[in-house]
Amino acid sequence: MVYHSRYLDFFERARADWLRHLGFESSRLVKDFGVILVVRKVALRYHYPARMDDEVEVSVDAVDVKRAQVTIVQSVRSNGLMLVDANVNLASIHVDKFVPVRFPESLKEALQHYV
Repeated sequence: MVYHSRYLDFFERARADWLRHLGFESSRLVKDFGVILVVRKVALRYHYPARMDDEVEVSVDAVDVKRAQVTIVQSVRSNGLMLVDANVNLASIHVDKFVPVRFPESLKEALQHYV
C-alpha cells in the first residue's frame, strides 16, 4: 500500500507541474515577482488505498483565488476511482520578509481560469 503521507508528495509534484504549465514555475515566481507559494493548510480525505505500482493520475480540479491565497482541490485517481482528494490552501509570501503579499496580477489571472 502507498503510505498516507506519500500523497502529499504526489500533490506537491502535480501543483509544481501545473504551475509550470501555466508559466509560473517556482524559480520564475522568485526571480520575477519576489514571491513564493507556501502551503498554509491542507485537508485530505482518503477513499481507497493505492498499491505499489498502481498508475495514478493526480489533478487540480478547482481553484478559489483570493488576494494573497488560493485554495485548490486536488485528487488522486487510479482507473477513474477516486483514491484521495485534498483541499490545499497556498499563501503568497514575500521571498525575503516571509510576510503575505498579493498575488502577482498575471498569476492571479492565470489561476482564475480554473475558477
